Amino acid sequence: MAKISVSIDVSDMEKGVLFYSKALGCNKDRVGTDISELSADNATIYLLNKESGSNPLLNDTASRNYDRHWTPVHLDFSVPDIEQAVSLVQEFGGSKEGFESGDWGSIAFCADPFGHGFCLVKT
Repeated sequence: MAKISVSIDVSDMEKGVLFYSKALGCNKDRVGTDISELSADNATIYLLNKESGSNPLLNDTASRNYDRHWTPVHLDFSVPDIEQAVSLVQEFGGSKEGFESGDWGSIAFCADPFGHGFCLVKT
């Protein structure tokens, strides 16, 4: 099976490392100024320090912004205690945007301090 790695643009490396390590429990494998490597079970997460307003595309005029935004691809983090995980997300600068539960488990819809959406899942 292929190993998964994910790259996440952040505008403040210190804040990004703090959020992903403290709020979501990722291990800090290598922390740097421009790139940091974190891990969570079988996935590697690279935080990339990218200035707000910089161009993410070679042949386009788009610019990065860290307002809340939507993308059809997002991360899910499996957690043993969803209420505690939501509390940590909020404590370290993220937000909870919604919550659902059923006989299948619970899901909290969240965003990190940089506007990237993700879910906390308890099955």
